[in-house]
Amino acid sequence: MAETPPRALTIAGSDSGGAAGLEADLRAMTACGVHGCVAVTAVTVQNSLGVSGVHLVPPETVAAQVRAVVTDIGVGAAKTGMLASRPIIDAVADVVDEVGIGRDEDVTPFVVDPVAASMAGEPLLAEDAMEAIRTRLFPRAALATPNLDEVRLLAGVTVTDAATAREAAAALHAMGPRYVLVKGGHLRGSPEVIDLLFDGEQTWEFSGPRIDTPHVHGAGDALASATCAALARGASMPDAVASAERFIRRAVAESYPLGAGVGPVSPLWAVDAHR
Repeated sequence: MAETPPRALTIAGSDSGGAAGLEADLRAMTACGVHGCVAVTAVTVQNSLGVSGVHLVPPETVAAQVRAVVTDIGVGAAKTGMLASRPIIDAVADVVDEVGIGRDEDVTPFVVDPVAASMAGEPLLAEDAMEAIRTRLFPRAALATPNLDEVRLLAGVTVTDAATAREAAAALHAMGPRYVLVKGGHLRGSPEVIDLLFDGEQTWEFSGPRIDTPHVHGAGDALASATCAALARGASMPDAVASAERFIRRAVAESYPLGAGVGPVSPLWAVDAHR
């Protein structure tokens, strides 16, 4: 009988195309040597061309999934993806408090990936849900991982260079997360991708050349999930993010076409790494 691996939980929506959402989360967690558990928040009708429908799971069912997993299986870290509505966000905020998932070092780490913008940068959430991310999730987050469109929508800062990235990190950190990772992948035209990790005092920069591929669906999900997996394995936050940054750069380099639209990043190369 094999030893039970570390466990992590994703609280996210399902992508029927398998490129993003909880499907991307589970692929990344498996590739990083962690058993992934799920609390499904929404079922999307989705393929490589986009989303054509969404069915929301009742908030009480979302919370019940979290409670069932944590009280029986136990998790070393948890993350969010698409939460879709204010009632679901409120239910998640309440249940993570209940089961001991959150911001502080003496509880299970909570990674908030605030899925709030489409790939085109348009808002995916109503303003009351945006406000709930700011006031209910961020104060509970060990790490928040917004992309630049989400930074603009949540903090009102348009990132154009290193100085505005630091401004954005400070603005988001003031909302309550213990760490903020401002992801620079959406800064078009830059030859490098620079992600900025900030804890209120210290800054870490993770940089690498921009990889020439259109197939980046699920990159944000995979980065947050790889970080969550590293935290579940006991890494410190800076080390967990550094590990996830290495993981996602290889996953983008190994991305592949799928359907007629945007294909996914691929963690498949890493499956054997933790055996």
